[in-house]
Amino acid sequence: MNYKIIGDSDCPLAQISLQAGETVKIENGSMAYSVDVELEGKLNSSKKGLGGVFGAIGRGLTSGESIFITHAKGTSNQSVIGIAPPIPGKIHLLEVGGSRQYRLNTGAFLACDDAVNYVMKSQDIGKAFFGGTGGLFVMETQGTGDLLVSAFGDLLSLEVTPNHPITVDNEHVVAWDASLDYSIQVASGTFGFKTGEGLVNKFHGSGTVLIQTRNIHNLADALRPFLPTSTSN
Repeated sequence: MNYKIIGDSDCPLAQISLQAGETVKIENGSMAYSVDVELEGKLNSSKKGLGGVFGAIGRGLTSGESIFITHAKGTSNQSVIGIAPPIPGKIHLLEVGGSRQYRLNTGAFLACDDAVNYVMKSQDIGKAFFGGTGGLFVMETQGTGDLLVSAFGDLLSLEVTPNHPITVDNEHVVAWDASLDYSIQVASGTFGFKTGEGLVNKFHGSGTVLIQTRNIHNLADALRPFLPTSTSN
C-alpha cells in the first residue's frame, strides 16, 4: 500500500495513492477526500450470493462492524484518497502475510490492500461474555498485504513472551498476533469495585499486542457530568 500519514500527530489521516485499476478496502464512512477514485460499497464478506449476504449480516451481529465495506478503485495513475478514523489518535500499519496474521478489536480496522481479508473466528463462552473483542466472534486477518488500524490516543507495541504474559485492559486492546492465546479475567475484587479496574485480557505465548493509550468509555464517563440533560415542562 502506497500511503503517507498527514496532519498533526493527534488527528492524522492516511493519504493512499492508487494506480489505475488498483483497489483498497476502507472502513465505511472514512473517506475525507479523493481524486480520480471510484467508490463502491460491497457486502463485507468473501462469499458470493446468499451465503455472502448471511455472512456479512453475521459479521455485523457478532462483531459490531458494518455489514458493508467500501472498495476504493483508482481510475488514473494519479489517484489519491484520504481516509480518517472517527476518533483522534494514531494510525498504524500492520504487515500481514503467511504465519503473521492478526486479530482486531472492534473499531480498529481502517483500510487494507485488496488481497487482505478478515474472517470471524469463534471465541469460547468466557471470552464472548467478558471480552471487549467482538462477542462470540473476533476478526482475524487473512491473505498477504498491508493493513491500517487506528487507535484512540497513541499506539504502543508490547511484546509477550512465554515467561512474561501481559495483562491489558479490554478497552485498550487494538490488535494482537493471532498466534497468542488470551484469557479474560476480573482485574481485582468484584469487577474492580475498589480499584476502578474491570475486565482484562491476559495474553500468553510469543507475539505482539498493540494497545491504545486512551479509553473512549472513560472519556465518555468523564464528560457525562458536564453534558446538558433534558428537562420536562
